[in-house]
Amino acid sequence: MTTLPITLAIDTAAPRLNLALLRADGGVDVLVEDIAKGHAEILFDRIGTLLERNGLGYVDVERVAVTTGPGSFTGLRIGLSAARGLGVARNIPVLGIPSLLAVSLGAATGPVAVLIDARRDEAYFELFPAPGVVGEGPMLVGMTSAREKIPEGVVLIESPFVDIGAMARFAAAADPQRFPPHASYVRDADAKPQDAARIPRRVP
Repeated sequence: MTTLPITLAIDTAAPRLNLALLRADGGVDVLVEDIAKGHAEILFDRIGTLLERNGLGYVDVERVAVTTGPGSFTGLRIGLSAARGLGVARNIPVLGIPSLLAVSLGAATGPVAVLIDARRDEAYFELFPAPGVVGEGPMLVGMTSAREKIPEGVVLIESPFVDIGAMARFAAAADPQRFPPHASYVRDADAKPQDAARIPRRVP
C-alpha cells in the first residue's frame, strides 16, 4: 500500500479561510473560517492550530497545495506567498491547484461544469470531463452565455467554496510538475498601478 505524503492544503481565493491537513494515516482534518478580509493576519496561526491538534509540526509537512485562482486578487497573493514560503523553508513541493479545478472535486462524478459569479453579470466558467480532470481552462464569459454552454446532464457547481479535504487528497497524489504555483487571475485586477503620466509631480 502506497503512503501519501502529509499534505497541507490552503485556499484563500474566496471569502473563506479554507485549510486541510492530510495525515499519514489517510485521514483529513479541516479548519474553515468564513472571513472576507484579513486572511494574512490569521493564516499562520490557524495553520499552527491545525498542525498542533493533529500532533504535527511544520517539520512533518511533506507537500503544500494552494489554490491559484481565479478569485480574490489579494486573497490569492496571500495564499500563494504562504505556500511558497513554506515550500522554500521546508524544501518540499508546492502545488498550485486552479480554483475551478479544485471546486470540481466536490462532485461525485462527471462531467462537471463549474460556474462562479465574477460580478458585472460575468462568470468564471470551465467544463471538466470528470472531477479533477483538467478541462480547456477557465474562461470569463457572460453569465447567460455561460449557462448556455452547459450540456444537458452535466453536474453543475456554482459555489465558489472548495472542498478543501478533497483538494488535499488530490494534491497528495498529483504530479507537482503539472501544477506550478502561479496565480491565474483570468480577469485583470481592478486596481491598476500608476504610470508615469498619472503620478502626481511636485511643481517647483
